Amino acid sequence: MQKTLVDGNVETPKTSASYRSIQLSKPVIAALKRQLLVTGHRPYVFCNAEGNPRDHRNVTKRIWYPSLASLNLYASYLRHTCGTLWLAAGESPEWIAKQMGHSTTKMLFEVYSRYVPNNTKQDGSAFNHTFIEIR
Repeated sequence: MQKTLVDGNVETPKTSASYRSIQLSKPVIAALKRQLLVTGHRPYVFCNAEGNPRDHRNVTKRIWYPSLASLNLYASYLRHTCGTLWLAAGESPEWIAKQMGHSTTKMLFEVYSRYVPNNTKQDGSAFNHTFIEIR
């Protein structure tokens, strides 16, 4: 069963689209394994000394938002950067949309794709290089 933590309460996700499996990258898995050494085998990855989940509002107000502000960043920039980097790396748009919780790829093409560098100068040469010239 999939659960979500909302205001300190364990609940089920609010919509059917919220039920999803997220594929973790190798660096994220490595970071979580390092965190496991800190917290031990407790029910939550990031917890207080008693093993209960941290109060996310406390953490975000004291640490997260001040850190972002000191770097002149907004939290949404991080999400947009992730989607853009996945597109630029050539990941499947359908996979990216699923990872980000979008029901379609529309958002990727309307918002993120404009930031993906076009190394072919939009001249159709990428397509030409895909096929061997037939003589």
